[in-house]
Amino acid sequence: MASIYTQADSNTRKTWFLITGFLVFIIAIGYLFSYILGDSSILYIAAFFSIATSFASYWWSDKIVLSMTRAIPVEHNKNPELYHIVENLCITAGLPCPKIYIIPEMQMNAFATGRDKNHAVVAVTQGLLNRLDKTELQGVLAHELSHIGNKDMLLSTVVVILAGIVSMLANFFMRISFWGGRRNSDDNNGGNALMLVLGIAAAILAPIAASMIQMAISRKREFLADADGALLTRYPEGLALALEKISGDSTPMRTANTATSHLFISSPFKGKQAKSWFVNLFQTHPPVEERIKALRGMDIK
Repeated sequence: MASIYTQADSNTRKTWFLITGFLVFIIAIGYLFSYILGDSSILYIAAFFSIATSFASYWWSDKIVLSMTRAIPVEHNKNPELYHIVENLCITAGLPCPKIYIIPEMQMNAFATGRDKNHAVVAVTQGLLNRLDKTELQGVLAHELSHIGNKDMLLSTVVVILAGIVSMLANFFMRISFWGGRRNSDDNNGGNALMLVLGIAAAILAPIAASMIQMAISRKREFLADADGALLTRYPEGLALALEKISGDSTPMRTANTATSHLFISSPFKGKQAKSWFVNLFQTHPPVEERIKALRGMDIK
């Protein structure tokens, strides 16, 4: 049966698997293009790029995500109640207190990020602070701290960066397919045609690949974080009520995007976009109704 310990070990393995797979993928593509174009420098550039971006995704992915969501650090004297809730839960969970950020959005939502428990961040929206009571806020924060204990946030945040890079490479492949073969333009028309086909294929498949990487984040992590969070507070109903309010919130999030949506406790896409079959196809969160049912079925004595 999954536990906080087995989940943490599993997520560590998945993180290194994704980073290693990304390195191999980029170097393989670099080799293919360098072979077709007869230019070995492309392979060296691809190898350097893959190593540099993998390094950055591990060390600085949390800062990139915070920047993308426009999260602002909050000091203790600005919101002592929020700090006290997080500190008390951390003592109970045996975790160091993470840095706390507030996202200036009125949608109710939250996420955790960081490469390990000693460099963790919890971010909550202003809307969440305004509209949840203390027990509901405790439930949400306990859920996010459970992600930190499970090492979910490292895997989730690395996926954001690698998925974004894969999508960005689509544009690069398209450009190089049109312009890269010009040095051999007259006597290598076959190679140029192959480059064009590869470039178009990359442009089409890269966004799909990015979505597939995001889908590597199992929906089971949300159920486990819900259960661990409920055990932490000893009050599953607090998180259940919070999820009901969050799921019923139709306030849009200005900074919502598909790259970071899986980080949040609930999908930041609301309204018509949330009902889109395409968005739901790549949804990384289980249905809220199932999560609430599981929480209310817990027997905590």
